[in-house]
Amino acid sequence: MTVRTRFAPSPTGFLHIGGARTALFSWAFARKHGGEFILRVEDTDVARSTPEAVQAILDGMRWLGLAWDEGPFYQMQRMERYKEVIRQLLDSGKAYYCYTSPEELEQMRAAQMTLGLKPRYDGTWRPEEGKILPASPAGIAPVVRFRNPLTGIVAWDDQVKGRIAVSNEELDDFIIARADGTPTYNFCVVVDDWDMGITHVLRGDDHVNNTPRQINLLHALGAQIPQYAHLSMILGDDGQKLSKRHGAVSVMQYDEDGYLPEAVLNYLARLGWSHGDDEIFSMAQFCAWFDLDHITPSAAQFNTEKLNWLNAHYIKEADAGRLAEDLTKRLAQRGIATEGGADAARVVELYRERTPTLAILANAVEFFYKFVHPSQEVLEKHLTAEVRPVLQALATRLAGSTWTTEAIHAEIEQAVTANGLKFPKVAMPLRVMLTGSAQSPSIDAVMALLGRDETLRRLSEFLD
Repeated sequence: MTVRTRFAPSPTGFLHIGGARTALFSWAFARKHGGEFILRVEDTDVARSTPEAVQAILDGMRWLGLAWDEGPFYQMQRMERYKEVIRQLLDSGKAYYCYTSPEELEQMRAAQMTLGLKPRYDGTWRPEEGKILPASPAGIAPVVRFRNPLTGIVAWDDQVKGRIAVSNEELDDFIIARADGTPTYNFCVVVDDWDMGITHVLRGDDHVNNTPRQINLLHALGAQIPQYAHLSMILGDDGQKLSKRHGAVSVMQYDEDGYLPEAVLNYLARLGWSHGDDEIFSMAQFCAWFDLDHITPSAAQFNTEKLNWLNAHYIKEADAGRLAEDLTKRLAQRGIATEGGADAARVVELYRERTPTLAILANAVEFFYKFVHPSQEVLEKHLTAEVRPVLQALATRLAGSTWTTEAIHAEIEQAVTANGLKFPKVAMPLRVMLTGSAQSPSIDAVMALLGRDETLRRLSEFLD
């Protein structure tokens, strides 16, 4: 048997972190077993699905590097297939037309709740042997309902949650086609999984209640039942369920915020799954290790601090040229050109040990490419009357010095020693004048990258 998994997002919003984890686990399981990973877009909610949301999903998958083997398939392009299967179910008596109006359904449910019963469709239009159905009312377009078994148990061995069994008496005859003829979610999913030969369904545990209905429908169609693995929810930093409405942001927001895809993937892999104490690993290693047995059934909690730690690790390990290209792009988006300025790859090397995200890196190194005036308060604190003449003399010496980190450091040391000062007394005002901030890596290394002409020009702004 070839393992076939799928990721089937609904394009009613962005691809958020919970969906990305589901996609990652489904992709990794297929890769582990030499199988196939299918991308399917469940876009039957026409009122809420948008082309922009579809594009956001595709962009997010590509950014993460979760390449699919087949698809993307779109449910709206499969309408004829769904209608064909609905006709087969109607013809075989496994589905039927129901003329109960929405108002009648509401009254039915209200009455059941008053009696303390679980609200459900009462089977008025369900055909049974010897039963006389009401006359079809004029002017009402019927829905199509699936004839769910009335007795027995529907059960499956969930690969995460263990054995789950539901009595068919708890399930009513759910709608598989609306009055306008459009098929419903539970029906489309079943036909898609059947047609696409899906062997393993990994999805969020908010779908557990759908599973018994889908299994019964698969049985009615004579289709193979996939193995199901329902992944626990993800809680946000605040302990609340992470969702599109609460806390979850687009996967592409992580790109915008300066996270590397390999860091996000590594972090997602550890959200609800583990391999001993291993924290940092490649996706190739993850696929080799991944199994369903080590997915925890309890909720996983998102921890931004842990993600930042991982991202900082990957920034330190990444190719400097790749990071320089990213830095150049981020600065260009702010209208800051790097051409003619400090070498971006060398800037990255100087700063990569100090930053958790590439967005923070870009903020920190803007001063290399545009003059940033320090606040008056910071300037007055460090550029004192005592140190001003020392800095003026240092600027004169720097004009004729060899322009290397070592030579610049030696000149600063000479100024410090000759004037009986401590190193920070000279280095701090240099840092403030050149970077606009009281924080930076070693000022001699910053000056070497900034270049002689730009360094002296900025110093002259304050010392002349």
